[in-house]
Amino acid sequence: MLMRVDGPVRPGLRMESADGRRLALTQGGVPVLFARQRVTHRGLHYARTGRYVSPLAPLRADRSRGVAELAEPGSEEWTERWAAYGGEALRGAADGPLHEGEWHLAPDADRWFVDGNWPKLLAHDPDRGHLTWFGYGDPVEDARDLLPLRALSHPEAPRVKAYRRQYREGVLPPVFVWWIIGLNSPVVLDGHDRLTAALAEGGRPRVLLLSRAMDAARIALWAERPVIEYEKRVAALEGPLAGLRIANESRGLAARLQAIDRAPRLTLAWPFPGGPTAWDAAAAAHVPGWAPDADR
Repeated sequence: MLMRVDGPVRPGLRMESADGRRLALTQGGVPVLFARQRVTHRGLHYARTGRYVSPLAPLRADRSRGVAELAEPGSEEWTERWAAYGGEALRGAADGPLHEGEWHLAPDADRWFVDGNWPKLLAHDPDRGHLTWFGYGDPVEDARDLLPLRALSHPEAPRVKAYRRQYREGVLPPVFVWWIIGLNSPVVLDGHDRLTAALAEGGRPRVLLLSRAMDAARIALWAERPVIEYEKRVAALEGPLAGLRIANESRGLAARLQAIDRAPRLTLAWPFPGGPTAWDAAAAAHVPGWAPDADR
């Protein structure tokens, strides 16, 4: 789903940055996450403050089952209904991430999530940790594709058990996540307990990814080369199977163009008030004792 948002200029949930690869995610003026990129650009260290609150209201079971009655869970229509719900809820959220511009809320077109990394979230999700971007000798458990903004609940917690039942019934709503380029990772906006429920059942959650939409000029620029290559390949096709091969090439081009259209635009970040000195003081106050080794 493509959304045009007219405001605000500065959202209630936003990234802020300071020199020295210092990042902070604030909500209503309160830091909920601090992060420091490594100087080698191989990952980042992060610390959650425990202050994050989902901008969406808790989902009732009757809504989950109602959507499933209207559309087959996992189908395109089901996905569109949940995207419409999420988009409308985020528009009305005072402490959400939306600001003026165009946004996508859709399934992951870039296939960011690696199947083998999902189980790591239940086994290794510290409040103070490290996300590796490219490995290179970093601990295997640090290669995760999603960063929760609060600690995940125990798999036997009452709300999680209710969602586990919905997962077994096939009606569990998707998890809403937000792509943040400075973290090189999506974060969980809403659905921490749904995420835990799906993983506790040995499955994978359905995910809807929020990101800023590319402008039309950038999409046209990126699409130019795939279209030229497609035209060259199609022009060279001959013989009785040419029609089938052209159809296959056309499907491939459509998939590539869709991925380009849904590619996330750079996340905006606002200056952290007071710069690096203020960031260091805020980190010391909100996550005392956290000392990220960002120089390697």
